[in-house]
Amino acid sequence: MHTPEILAPAGSMESLEAALRCGADAVYAGGSLFSARQNASNFTLPELEQAVRKCHLYGAKLHLAVNTVIFDSQTEEFAEFVKQAAEIGIDAYIVQDLGAMNIIKEVVSSPVLHASTQMTIHTPHGAEFARSLGFQRVVLARELNKTQIKSICNKNIETEVFVHGALCMSVSGQCYLSSVIGQRSANKGMCAQPCRLPFTSCDRKDDCALSLKDLSLAERMDELKSLGVTSLKIEGRMKRPEYVAAAVTAFRAAADGNPPDLKNLRAVFSRSGFTDGYFTGSLNNMFGTRKKEDVTSAKDVLPSLRQLYKNERKSDSINFKASIHRDKPLSLSAIDGNKNSVTVYGAVPDTALRKPIDEAFLSRQLSKLGDTIFTLSGIEAEIEDGLAVSAKDINELRRNAVNLLSEKRISKNTPVYKTTDYIKKENFKYNKKNISEVRVRISSKKQMDSALTAADKIIIPAKEFLDLNITDFNKIIIEPPRFISDEKETCFLLQKCLQKGALNLLCCNPAYIKIGKDIGFKLHGDFGLNITNTESLYVLNELGLESAVLSFEMKLSSIEKLRSEINTGIIAYGHLPVMLMKNCPVKNESGCSNCRKKLTDRTGRTYSVVCHGNYTELLNPKCLYMADRLNEIKNVDFLTLYFTDESPEEIGHIVNLYKNGGEKRNNITRGLYYRGVLI
Repeated sequence: MHTPEILAPAGSMESLEAALRCGADAVYAGGSLFSARQNASNFTLPELEQAVRKCHLYGAKLHLAVNTVIFDSQTEEFAEFVKQAAEIGIDAYIVQDLGAMNIIKEVVSSPVLHASTQMTIHTPHGAEFARSLGFQRVVLARELNKTQIKSICNKNIETEVFVHGALCMSVSGQCYLSSVIGQRSANKGMCAQPCRLPFTSCDRKDDCALSLKDLSLAERMDELKSLGVTSLKIEGRMKRPEYVAAAVTAFRAAADGNPPDLKNLRAVFSRSGFTDGYFTGSLNNMFGTRKKEDVTSAKDVLPSLRQLYKNERKSDSINFKASIHRDKPLSLSAIDGNKNSVTVYGAVPDTALRKPIDEAFLSRQLSKLGDTIFTLSGIEAEIEDGLAVSAKDINELRRNAVNLLSEKRISKNTPVYKTTDYIKKENFKYNKKNISEVRVRISSKKQMDSALTAADKIIIPAKEFLDLNITDFNKIIIEPPRFISDEKETCFLLQKCLQKGALNLLCCNPAYIKIGKDIGFKLHGDFGLNITNTESLYVLNELGLESAVLSFEMKLSSIEKLRSEINTGIIAYGHLPVMLMKNCPVKNESGCSNCRKKLTDRTGRTYSVVCHGNYTELLNPKCLYMADRLNEIKNVDFLTLYFTDESPEEIGHIVNLYKNGGEKRNNITRGLYYRGVLI
C-alpha cells in the first residue's frame, strides 16, 4: 500500500526542527500575516527562508499557509508577500480565499495550490471544483467518515486528511462565533475559541457542550493507507515543539508499520483522551475538555520528548572518494543517496617524516559526521605511499564537502518560479449600486404565502420547495443543505427541483458551483463562500455566478469600495448562523427526546439550535437589524432577510420595514457592519 506523507505543524523554528528531526515528510507554516493561526509565533520572511532551507536539506517540503480571507485594503500587501515567498522557494500555498488564489496565480508562475479546509470541501464535486481552478490538493473537512474520504480520493486530486489534533465544533470556514462575539474571526486566523467555554442545553452551568475531544487516527494507519490518502495532517501550529515531536514520532512509526507511542501522545496533550468518531462514523463519546490531569501529565514527558529532536536526524547516507597524490591538491568527492555529488580540494600533502597516512586514519576522520543528516555508507581511497596529511586538513575537507553537498541538496529541492508584479483591478467594472431587491430567506413552506406577497426573491430549502404549488419560478432560489452528507442523494434532490421548474440555486459551499453548473441552474453565491474582496467577485463572475451574498464579517465601509460585475448583497436581518455543526451538542448532552433546541452560555445568552437531520446550526442570540440604517448601506444590489422561526405576519411586517424604511428597535445587533473584525 502507498505510504502517505506525514505533514507536521510548525508554529515556530523549534517546532519545525522537531518535525523534521522526528521524521516528517513535510511541514506547514505561516508567515506573520495571512495565516489562519495568527496567535502562533509564525515566521518572518528571513525565518521563512531559513525554514525552507532546513526542509529542503532533508528533502521535505514546506507548505505556506495563507489561508485567511483578505480585504481589498490588503490585496497589494498579500501579493507582495506571496511573491516573496515564491522567491525563497516555498513548495505550496494553502489557500481559502478565491481572491487570494487569483492573486497567487497572477504573480507566481505555475504555483502549487492546496485548497484549505477553510474552503469547506467535503465532497467529490467540491474536490472537482477545486481541481478545475488549478488546485493540486484539497485539505478535507474533518467531519468526513472513511467512506466519504475514499470517494474523494478517487477524483484525481491529492487529498490531505487531518489525523491528529484539535477538533473544532464547527465545520472549518463556517464558524463566526468568535467574530460575532468579540471581532476575532476564525476566517482571519484570530479565533478566541469561545466554544471551549461553558455552554449547556440542560442548565448544567459547568458543561462545555461545544468542546470536542482531540482527534487521533494513529491506530487507523492501515485504513488510511488503503483509502489512498496523499497526506496525513497533524494539527497544532499553536502547540509546543514537544507536542510536534510526539505526534510526528507516533505517526512516523505507524506509517512504517510499527506500533505508535500513544502513551506519550496522550500525555503531551489531549482533552479527556482522543476520538476517531468522524472517521468511523460513530459520533458518540466525542465530547471532552482539558482536565487538570491532562495538563499535569505533560510535565513528566516533556524532557524525554525534547531528546527526540535534540540532534539532526540521520536521513541519508554519504559515500566519500578521496584522492591523495604527491604534488597534487587533496581531492574529496561526496555523493549522497539521491546521487547528488560534489568535489572539494585541499592542500598539497607533505612527505611523511614518520607514519604516513593510511586508509584507516582517513576513515576515522571522514566518519566524524557528527550533527549532520548523513551516515557514512562507504569510503574509497587512492593514497600514494609516503605522504602525510594532518587530521585538521582532512576534517576541513570533510566539512567543506558536507556543506557543499548540503547546499546542492537544498538547491535541487527548491522550486524556482517566475514572478510578476500584481496589478490591482482598478479597471474592473465599478458602478455604484443602489438597493433594488429584497430577498427573503424562509425556513418552511408555511412562511411562503407571506414571502410571496412581500419579497422580490424567495430563498427556500430544496425539500420544502418540492411540496409547493407555485408558478413564478424566476422568483425562487433553491437552498440546498449547507453540509452534504450524501452527495448522490443531494444531486438527485436538486434534479427533482429542476424538473419541477426551479431555475436558481444558492451555492453555500464550493461543491454547489460544480453541481449547479452540471445540472443547469443559475448560480447565486451565499455567505458560506466568505466573499470579502473584489478579486473573489471577479472569480465568481468568471465562473458564471449571477449574484453573491458578501461575508457578514465585512464592514459597510469596505463593502462600499468593492468592484463587481455580478450583483452583490448582504444579510441585513436575522439571527445569523454562527456555527455549522456535524455533531449535535444538544443530542450529546440531553438526548433528542429532551431537546429544547437551545444552548445557554456562561453569561446567560441563549442560542437557538436548528436541526437539519444530518447537521445542525447555532444561531446568534441577538437579531441583526438594519432597517433603520438603510441609507448607510451602499454599493449593494440586494438585501437578504434571513428568517428562521418568524411567523408569516412578522415576515410581512419586517419586509415592509426594509422596503420603506424602518423603525428603531431595541435589543438588536448591527453585527460586524460597523465594528468589523480584527486584522
